[in-house]
Amino acid sequence: MKRALLVFAILGATLARDGARADVVERVVATVDDEAIFLSDLRKRAMPFLPRLMEVPELQRLAALRQLYDELLDQLINEELVERAAQRQQIRVSSADVDRAVMNVVRQNGLEESEFWEVVAQQGYSQAEYRSDLRRQLLRYRLLNERVRGRVNITEEDVRRVYDQRTRRANRALRFRTSHVLVPVAEDATATEVAEARGHADEIHGEITAESFEDFVDEVGGGDLGWLRQGDLPEALEEVLLALQPGEISDPVRGPSGFHVFLLHERERGDASVPPFEQMRDQIYQEMMGRAMERQERLFLEELRRGAIVEKLL
Repeated sequence: MKRALLVFAILGATLARDGARADVVERVVATVDDEAIFLSDLRKRAMPFLPRLMEVPELQRLAALRQLYDELLDQLINEELVERAAQRQQIRVSSADVDRAVMNVVRQNGLEESEFWEVVAQQGYSQAEYRSDLRRQLLRYRLLNERVRGRVNITEEDVRRVYDQRTRRANRALRFRTSHVLVPVAEDATATEVAEARGHADEIHGEITAESFEDFVDEVGGGDLGWLRQGDLPEALEEVLLALQPGEISDPVRGPSGFHVFLLHERERGDASVPPFEQMRDQIYQEMMGRAMERQERLFLEELRRGAIVEKLL
């Protein structure tokens, strides 16, 4: 909790306007028509995320904090818009509805009810906060089902088309067996440190051979990556492997963890098999429906925003 309060202290200074005191306790951070959203609402919503925020490197923490609050404020605005739209449609969620939803979640997680609430508390929520959040989810779901579900029509032919695409992609995918030497670069590395790592990788590339590759792995780091399929690696790294012939060594290439020097052992066409359509139909349908509903939800929220006067004051 002390760490969370420390973040709030930083936030108070961040959100204070020019000439205002840094110890801001309360103020309006957004309005939706005549309804105000307060700083305390935002702080309360952020509380479960603050311990994780404290794990961000100190130099990046303030930017991460700003991004978190901006995202949560948009979430609060959207919830207010949904609440108003649900009232207009006379859509309601009762306490009994929330009780049933809670018990469904408890059963799905295979826990006793007391154990479930312990987990909720460990995640930084009170029972009242969790139930309130669940009510908002149910309200949004019912509103979207009422207003948006009819816009989505996924046919058997649509599902079959996606299944056929996956089958073709699996059949033509390449597999790689490769090893790499990795010169690590920390996430918060300075430009000088990155340049030094690149120089080290260049030196390794100038000396390494297929025969000595394992020696450099033992000395610097890396290892055997085994068999990989297209898509397993970031695109920039995969392009390097696609350009190699078995036995060749790549130039140093920057990846998320540092600079890699690859040795390609083998490359072959994939032998991936896709389950029969009957086994995949429901899964593909649910995936397509989920994506379509997410898109329609975004469009619906944009419609609600255009119909309201929304002002962010953060």
